[in-house]
Amino acid sequence: MPRRILLLAGDNAQGKTSLLEAIYFFSTFTSIQSNTDRQVINFLALKDTIPVCRMVADFTRGEHQHQIEIRLILEQNGAQNGKRFRKEILVDGVKRSSHQAVGLFNAVIFLPFMTRIIEGGPEERRRYLNLALAQIVPGYATALSEYMQSLTQRNALLKQISERNTDLSQLNFWDDLLAEKGSFILLARKKAITEIEIIANQIHRSLTNDQEILQFSYQPAISDFTNPNNQLEIPENQIQLKEIFLNLLRQKQREEIMRGVTTIGPHRDELRFLVNDIDTSNYGSRGQIRTTMLSLKLGELEWMKQRTGEKPVLLMDETLAELDNKRRNRLLSAILEGDQTILTTTDLKLFENGFTKKANIWHIEQGVITSQT
Repeated sequence: MPRRILLLAGDNAQGKTSLLEAIYFFSTFTSIQSNTDRQVINFLALKDTIPVCRMVADFTRGEHQHQIEIRLILEQNGAQNGKRFRKEILVDGVKRSSHQAVGLFNAVIFLPFMTRIIEGGPEERRRYLNLALAQIVPGYATALSEYMQSLTQRNALLKQISERNTDLSQLNFWDDLLAEKGSFILLARKKAITEIEIIANQIHRSLTNDQEILQFSYQPAISDFTNPNNQLEIPENQIQLKEIFLNLLRQKQREEIMRGVTTIGPHRDELRFLVNDIDTSNYGSRGQIRTTMLSLKLGELEWMKQRTGEKPVLLMDETLAELDNKRRNRLLSAILEGDQTILTTTDLKLFENGFTKKANIWHIEQGVITSQT
């Protein structure tokens, strides 16, 4: 991209969103929209003997040039009509796991459906946190993967103990591992949420002309820590937090054996967004929800920049459609002051002439991109 801002214009169903999703894939190595990565492979390619999706990105980080190549392969596994999905990642020509490669390329994405981060269930907000933190916090992606694996094993053991009266001491290993990884995740989330909230609130006040104050309410799912406002005061020391986590697991052991599930831990965390002390999930207007999401995403962008010293790519799909003129102009002003950005639109008239003159304009039709001269 020759300039910081790129406007990608085209009618619906021409490939604008797919391009943004493809770029974002290089930052997290997982699909932002599909339930599974194998759905990223074009359905027309499923007719091939070995369906493959291959994506390659060349980019600069600091003073160094890098290349990431991703191969998504659906191949025969030997069984009749059986398929095995395989993902390969190469960084500068060397194979890496996703945990090793994540964080090399950073991006923040806003798609219209992502308002479900606010409007949807708590799993949407946890996924948002995980995708952001995995890019920036060293070891977060690995800790999260190991935590979820431990959670699966512990839940299976809880059911086994309930059904077969198995020795309770078998829980000790999984309790220790769950508490170790879980305490790391909790501390990383607490720190990131605090930092992003400060930035996002400043952006939100600017977008709303100081009419609205944005606050985050982080509610970690360790009940014994909560006060009447359901705010967790957790210690900064991971060793101390791990011990508290372990004690709570032991206290809830009988209840969890009866239920066959682990009832506390970061897999049940909640995050709420308040505008002028009102929960936007329950009472926010469409404009407030949209503005809150934009503030969150722009806050995430600046947080990444502050934590890494690098400028993430901002990807925004049909962002202006539901904003009034005042919020639209304030958003465009914020983008002009920011870093490398790709915006998609079906209508270039939504952008003022002063903005478009400072941007490169590309057109997309049937997946083919041409530059406007």
